Amino acid sequence: MGIADLPRPVGYVLGGGGSLGAIQVGMLQALAEHDIAPDLVAGTSVGSLNGAVVARDPKSAASRLSHLWARMTREQVFPGGLLAQVRTLQHSKTHLFPSTGLAAVVADFLGAGTTFADLALPFAAIAMDVATARPAMPGIFAPVRLGTFRLYDGGLVANVPMQQAVAMGARSLVVLDCNFPGHVLQAPGSIAEVLFYTAMVTMRTQPAYEAPRVAGEVPVVYLHGPEPHTVSPLEFRHTGRLIETAYEAARSFLGDLHVTGPGLYGSP
Repeated sequence: MGIADLPRPVGYVLGGGGSLGAIQVGMLQALAEHDIAPDLVAGTSVGSLNGAVVARDPKSAASRLSHLWARMTREQVFPGGLLAQVRTLQHSKTHLFPSTGLAAVVADFLGAGTTFADLALPFAAIAMDVATARPAMPGIFAPVRLGTFRLYDGGLVANVPMQQAVAMGARSLVVLDCNFPGHVLQAPGSIAEVLFYTAMVTMRTQPAYEAPRVAGEVPVVYLHGPEPHTVSPLEFRHTGRLIETAYEAARSFLGDLHVTGPGLYGSP
């Protein structure tokens, strides 16, 4: 069977990866050419931002995200140079960047005041409770308080939240993972890049271990990403190239895809 015949409900799973989240836009463009709309969405980090847009309006998500990502800048999301990061760390003791810019980006992507109730599809954004390390990336942004919880980015515990999507009821998965091993810096040039680089190395173990296990239960279509780019996950200057190359890679992969039942189609 082709991708349009995947068992329902189909879960879209969007992983984290900073500015490499642009890769998911190209993947969504390729998926839009097939009759495979998601029934539920789970995302982590930047994947939760892209995923929320998908969950709000699946049909227009690829087009909307391509326009939103075209105007994203590093200064919006990761403002200030090294001295500003040092001052933020000295003051906060916990993180390098303020969350104000990121909050503005979230509002731009989803609309101010948007809640889970406004989404068209069931959606999960994965975070980590710092007190228990349950399903982050400490050190980049400040934790968010929600009731008794202090929540960090969920990347370190579930950067590609496949098990969470299955727990939501998915009977097949389409995985949009932008954090491929080749998409890392050759030599991190700042403390922020060192944190991202080491976190990304750690993050690879989770999907590599989890994907085959989940694939024993349901079909897992693991989209093929573009060839490796030497792009910092903090840098947004290469968005157009990432979107274009991801689209071409995913389009080619989907064109040759044949699903025969539970199993892993593609790989982390």
